[in-house]
Amino acid sequence: MSALSFSSFRRVGWISLPLAVGIAIVLFWLVVTFLAPVMSSYDPIDMVGRRLQAPSWQHWLGTDALGRDVLSRTLHGARHSLPIAVIVVALSVAIGALLGAISGFIGGLGGAAIMRLVDVTLSFPPMLLAMAVAASLGPGLENAAIAMVIVWWPVYARLMRAQVLEVREREHVEAAIAAGASRPRVLLKHILPLCWTPVLISATMDLGQVILLAASLSFIGLGAAPPTPEWGSMISDGAAQFYSWWVALGPGLAILTIVLGFNFVGDGLHDYFDPKSK
Repeated sequence: MSALSFSSFRRVGWISLPLAVGIAIVLFWLVVTFLAPVMSSYDPIDMVGRRLQAPSWQHWLGTDALGRDVLSRTLHGARHSLPIAVIVVALSVAIGALLGAISGFIGGLGGAAIMRLVDVTLSFPPMLLAMAVAASLGPGLENAAIAMVIVWWPVYARLMRAQVLEVREREHVEAAIAAGASRPRVLLKHILPLCWTPVLISATMDLGQVILLAASLSFIGLGAAPPTPEWGSMISDGAAQFYSWWVALGPGLAILTIVLGFNFVGDGLHDYFDPKSK
């Protein structure tokens, strides 16, 4: 396929194809998050059928080992996974962007101390660090969220610091300083507004990764406690029922689609804001 035809395939009008597909997937799961009680036919916790019943017209994704409807539990699982992902990324961006901006703009001993803390945190594998923190705090979605914030904020601190270091050398910043603008005003009015695009793209893609990490913690028993219909714990139940493949199918497809959706949105935003891709 030629470069011209590939470009035409990837872009429809002003919006790229990955962005359009990603937005559609994310909007679908947002609707599910708000309307799960209406969309599901059964209570996600009650036993509504025979144990490990294969998919049928009555139970489209079958039932699990306790006779609960897998489809209903999958739909309700979005009500736990998506809000946790949004909260974790929002807190990580707020903490990391603030500390990274301070480190990049002010510098000095305080800025160096912040970056040394960032380096120490990033030296640990994210999954292992999240497991260690979640295990020390105890099982539960709240503790898992705290663990994930600890893992993710350094990423945004380093990213924001790099952006601030680049923008603060531009002529308009030097002009503002020469005009007598205070340091907080220079940072808030002349530097930070130009630093958010990479952070936004990274945050969008990280939403899917946070959902994946939250599911991983629940899979090993450090996330949502039973009988909460959380995707990771549902896949863990499915792993214990190897021949009842439908138990893990619903939550597995949910995680796959939502992670792909956020990745498509992030890739589409990168194409939209990157002049070289137009």
